[in-house]
Amino acid sequence: MKNWKELYDAKKMTSDEAVKLIKSGDKVVFQHDVGEPEELVRAMIRNADNYRNVEISHMFSLGPGEYCKEEYKDNFHPNMWFVSGQTRKAVNTWGDYTSVFFHELPELMRQGRVQVDVVLINVSKPDKLGFVSTGVSGDYTMQAIKSAKTVIAQVNEHVPFSFGDVVFSLMDYADAVVEYDEPLPTIPASKIGDVEAEIGKHCASLIQDGATLQLGIGSIPDAVCAQLGNKKHLGLHSEMLGDGAMKLYYDGVMDNTMKSFDQGLMVANFVMGSQELYDFCDYNPIVRIMPVDYVNDPTVIMNCSKMVAINGALGCDLYGQVAADTMGGDKQFSGVGGQVDFIRGAAMARDGQGVGIIAMPSMTVKKDGTKISKITAHLADKQVVTDSRNDTEYVVTEYGIADLWGKTNADKARALIDIAHPDFRPELKDQMEEMFHQKY
Repeated sequence: MKNWKELYDAKKMTSDEAVKLIKSGDKVVFQHDVGEPEELVRAMIRNADNYRNVEISHMFSLGPGEYCKEEYKDNFHPNMWFVSGQTRKAVNTWGDYTSVFFHELPELMRQGRVQVDVVLINVSKPDKLGFVSTGVSGDYTMQAIKSAKTVIAQVNEHVPFSFGDVVFSLMDYADAVVEYDEPLPTIPASKIGDVEAEIGKHCASLIQDGATLQLGIGSIPDAVCAQLGNKKHLGLHSEMLGDGAMKLYYDGVMDNTMKSFDQGLMVANFVMGSQELYDFCDYNPIVRIMPVDYVNDPTVIMNCSKMVAINGALGCDLYGQVAADTMGGDKQFSGVGGQVDFIRGAAMARDGQGVGIIAMPSMTVKKDGTKISKITAHLADKQVVTDSRNDTEYVVTEYGIADLWGKTNADKARALIDIAHPDFRPELKDQMEEMFHQKY
């Protein structure tokens, strides 16, 4: 039998040669987020005339999304599990969106409900035994590799060799190997304004010493992290590992020693942030990048000690219904992702100390200067509910914390009005009294 290096050399080819393994009508899955193999995607675009109706699916993307341009709509059909700026127009016109809880994607692939003909992946350089790491992306990537009929790998020295269920023998799966080195996309540090700082303070007040955290990316999660310097023994069990968590680790705040399991380890299903963060993950024994059906499984999350899940929203109505992935008018804005996974997992906490937080500014300002309250009597026309009113425990704005768990409809409305922007409170009070036939 040939050794792995001989097999590797036999499967090496250019990106343009590799994408010829894709056939018209195939269902192609891209590795998630920062892990998207951009050279393989560019090669698909260069060879677009050879394809008809190739379906493309993935979660969030940081790539340019050329395959979503209208000029390619006969060649590529986007069917997204999450929508980003590059894919939004295509999804809302000629493409498709499949609504799915993030943690269910691997099982959907195992059952064949989500078909994977070809998967495009971005992996580290092989070690001396031929093992590689998908580095910044565990999520559905490993199951897609196992389920795919064809695996095309971009081998990229900039992909960190992260540990966890992202390490595998490349020659056991790869049908084509393309050596192409290019830096991974990075995310600039968020600007924390006065509003975000206040939200961060309120969220931090709900976090105990020894808590296990789920943190995302953006100014609000960063503002929360900035308020945690006086906490002790925090842990990470999170959909995403970002710079905020890395800084808490370096500051000695997040030592992961009081986690109920995976003690001493920072556990996430994907990584997104700075180059420093990617370097932090490289051969780091305390970082574990794991599949989404482990990290985001609510029955796993419920067993995390003092679990705190922090997620954002586009809006919340006086019933406590949260919309986080649509803005109304039958338009998909983003996706459910892992928000409901963590909100429900925290609510189910076995230790009774789970905290599910929806954090958002009280209002948004349109380009023309129009102010819009994020807390409204009802969600916008045709806006889809992400978190049901039964799921929503805490809503946080810069004006405080609304504790909704176990409250009547009227009491939920009162609590939400109290944290709405003052400009909108009089109207909300009138609407609340009409809706629930009670005085504010």
